Parts: sequence; C-alpha cells; structure tokens
Amino acid sequence: MTPVTDPPSPAPYLPQRGERYRLVVPNAPTAPKVVRDFVATVLWVAEHPHLVDDARLCVSEVVSNAYCHTGSPQIRVEVTVNHRQVTVYVTDDEPGSTPRPRTAVQPDRDEHGRGLLLVGGLAARWGTTAYGAQSPHSKTVWFTLSAASAARLSV
Repeated sequence: MTPVTDPPSPAPYLPQRGERYRLVVPNAPTAPKVVRDFVATVLWVAEHPHLVDDARLCVSEVVSNAYCHTGSPQIRVEVTVNHRQVTVYVTDDEPGSTPRPRTAVQPDRDEHGRGLLLVGGLAARWGTTAYGAQSPHSKTVWFTLSAASAARLSV
C-alpha cells in the first residue's frame, strides 16, 4: 500500500446513482458506533457483504473526526449504493480546515491522526467538499468503495 499524503483531487460532490439512505445523529460519543452499524446494515441488505468491513472502518474514522474536531450539533450521513460501488458522505456544520491525512510524529507513541490514511488506503476515491463559497457553513468528507478496490486489496 502506498502512503497517502494528500487526498486525491476530489470529484465534485455528486451523489452516485443508486439507492440513497440517510441518517442524522447527534454529535455524541455514540455517533461512530451508530453510523457504523447503519452503514453495515445498508451494505448487507444491498448485497455488498465484501465491502462491510472496509466501510465500517472508513465511516468510523470519518465520523470520529467530526465528533472529536467539530462543535457541530449533528452529523449527517448519506450512503448511496449501486451494483458496483458504495459512496458514503459524512457532513458536519463546522467547515473549519479541510481534514488532511498526516503521518505520526512518533510512530511508536502517536495514536492519533492516521485515520484518513486508512480511508485513503481502502477507498477507491475520497475527498472533501465545503459548502458556502466564501463563507463556508458545512463540509462533507466522502469516500467510495467498490468491488474492484476490495478485490485488489485482498490479493
């Protein structure tokens, strides 16, 4: 796996074609688990069991970042599923700085800051989108998992 230093050039925030599922959770310590379980259920029902583990890990990292680094009162999640892929969008109401992956300063001791490296390693694509032009009011971190990327990683 190649280390990721910056997110790939994001595609515009355009929900993929397919079935859409939405969930709004309070920005609370329980949010990552609630969203993880929601995404896993959607993928099982949509017959993408091979993407469940990667999706759970990625969404947990992104929602945990929103919980730890924003004061947004709620976190909105949208999952779009079709026969080839799943795209998960996590939106909060505090645009702040754009999340970026970073490497640990002291790899033996630094337990934080590597979640987006995991997302970058597992996702076929990922990125961020801020809303509100010169006065941003919210941001979305999104990632796409596909059957092709899951097969490539398992080889």
